[in-house]
Amino acid sequence: MSAPLAPKKPQLLETHGHQRIDHYYWMNDREDPAVIQYLESENAYLKEVMKPTEGFQQMLFEEMKGRIKEDDQSVPYFKSGYHWYVRYEKGEEYPIYCRKRGSMDAPEEIILNVNELAKGKSYYQVGGTSTTPDQKILAFAADEVGRRIYTIYFKNLETGEILEDRIPEITGNFVWAADNKTLFYSKQDPETLRSHRIFRHSLGTPSSEDKLIFEETDEEFSCVVHKTKSEKYILIHSESTISSEVRFIAAALPDSDFKLIQERIPHLEYAADHYGEHFYIRTNDQAQNFKLVKAPVLSPAKENWIDVIPHRSEVLLEDFDLFSRYLVTQERTNGLTQIQIKPWEGEGHSLKFDDETYTAWISTNPEFDTDLLRFGYNSLTTPSSVYDYHLISKEKTLLKQQEVVGGYDASEFHSERIWAKAKDGVMVPISLVYKKSLFSKTGKNPLLLYSYGSYGYSMDAYFSSNRLSLLNRGFVFAIAHIRGGEDLGRHWYEDGKMLKKKNTFTDFIACAEYLIAENYTAPEHLYAMGGSAGGLLMGAVINMKPELFHGVIANVPFVDVVTTMLDESIPLTTGEFQEWGNPKHQEYYEYMLSYSPYDNVEAKAYPNLLVTSGLHDSQVQYWEPTKWVAKLRELKTDSNLLLLYTNMEAGHGGASGRFNALKELALEYAFLLMLEGKAE
Repeated sequence: MSAPLAPKKPQLLETHGHQRIDHYYWMNDREDPAVIQYLESENAYLKEVMKPTEGFQQMLFEEMKGRIKEDDQSVPYFKSGYHWYVRYEKGEEYPIYCRKRGSMDAPEEIILNVNELAKGKSYYQVGGTSTTPDQKILAFAADEVGRRIYTIYFKNLETGEILEDRIPEITGNFVWAADNKTLFYSKQDPETLRSHRIFRHSLGTPSSEDKLIFEETDEEFSCVVHKTKSEKYILIHSESTISSEVRFIAAALPDSDFKLIQERIPHLEYAADHYGEHFYIRTNDQAQNFKLVKAPVLSPAKENWIDVIPHRSEVLLEDFDLFSRYLVTQERTNGLTQIQIKPWEGEGHSLKFDDETYTAWISTNPEFDTDLLRFGYNSLTTPSSVYDYHLISKEKTLLKQQEVVGGYDASEFHSERIWAKAKDGVMVPISLVYKKSLFSKTGKNPLLLYSYGSYGYSMDAYFSSNRLSLLNRGFVFAIAHIRGGEDLGRHWYEDGKMLKKKNTFTDFIACAEYLIAENYTAPEHLYAMGGSAGGLLMGAVINMKPELFHGVIANVPFVDVVTTMLDESIPLTTGEFQEWGNPKHQEYYEYMLSYSPYDNVEAKAYPNLLVTSGLHDSQVQYWEPTKWVAKLRELKTDSNLLLLYTNMEAGHGGASGRFNALKELALEYAFLLMLEGKAE
């Protein structure tokens, strides 16, 4: 079966007097039968090419599924008189939300069985869930397409009845007021999907009568609604990439008018929580790495902010949690997370972690008056773990560690952190893991290099039982902590965005070259993988240095940067001008054009490529990867594989359900292992 060749229909695009011809612009209409036909022909071609691996894919799927404890349960947390947890039953795809009153010995109440709701549906995802303060009514948001457009449903937890109230086409973000009948929720623009309106709904009334409470008119901002940990205040948080604004009302007074904490100022970011008479605010006000301040609830504007934790140039303040006797912070130093415990009075201390590279985070802590801190931890060799930490005795209690069914021996694996020198001399950390018995530093090991590198999202070292299917076949897995993420502090992010975006790509290339130079692998065994903005990374680096990689997987890749950022009707565009720049300004247009993967495809040899997409993707529209593949097919000079898989029933996150998604991962792993001659 020959590879599909898409028809070329020239479309002239002109900006700042510069002309581009886009032969595949026509693909941006999902209602066009020719588009669907082309996507289906690509799927058929992929199926034909990968047909020899179908049995192997099934084996990988069963292997990965077999490591998952099918009748699993989350660690319960206590809130509002109940222990809350989520569990799964053997053979079922979806979660079951449960609670027990007062004690874990009490009878179980199933508040939501998603398996029942998902019956007969090809896609089903529950977003938010929340109960009224009196615990009688559950609100939950459901998406049946994968485009992250939800409907809110209401369930009477005393009778089990699903109420007649429906709130369609919302974001999935909502919060109850203290009166047990008023719900605030956010709604998106139907075209751009920007969350821009907050409404107030009263149970028992039609959603058409819901009152618009707040509208975000600045197209670079979006807004959400949430509640403080104290549950005394409801907050509307508006934010762009570089600015924030928070409004508040007392949760007990849902009909009152929202007041500002601090009006928006360009480059001022902040987020608030509440304790006692103060709002506690994480902010970058004269603090690149953020600091913690407090302000009186009665007069919370910036002129009344008092430092609680001053700015530190070497420490990024990532998060904080408030307790009656303690302040807990999540901080990042030298690329690694620290959790600091600070009594409101007296000296503080930090939690100690032993791994060379790891992930730690403040977990679910809804109770104020407690001496226990719940936190999460894992590493490349340590399965995901949940601990309770006694803030006085300093004892750690392991509540649960992810069980790898069939057995897992961490001592068989080795993880480390190494540093590569970037093009401009900056040192970039790399976290990696391999199976000791299958590794030799001779350049012969296959290595999968993964990264993201955008939006200040730190790509921490994490455990994956699925990844064992690669490690047990001799793969090294590595994460490049490149600029554009926030791994080494706020400056790490700012040095990889806007007019410094190319640092993200050259950092990744430097990491690949270092791994080759140090004999962890060789170009004929080196593979790269990234998704969404990480897919942009994949597209950029194979234009710049295609000879470095034997194969690349680009998941839902953002590759048509210039055209997308010029089209403000596309979801996410306007809200991201401060991440990528606005190409309506010539300087940004020319800079984006210099790296945009789609615009820089050339007649040259490219690595083997597997590209994935979702027809209903709300974040990276399906036509970006589709156009990119079509243009690569037209111009590339090699005979390497170029495969496009489009999930015709899902969006940005792929298939729903805990096992269905493994089938797509099995395809990706089979692609890599086939290229290594190990697909057997």
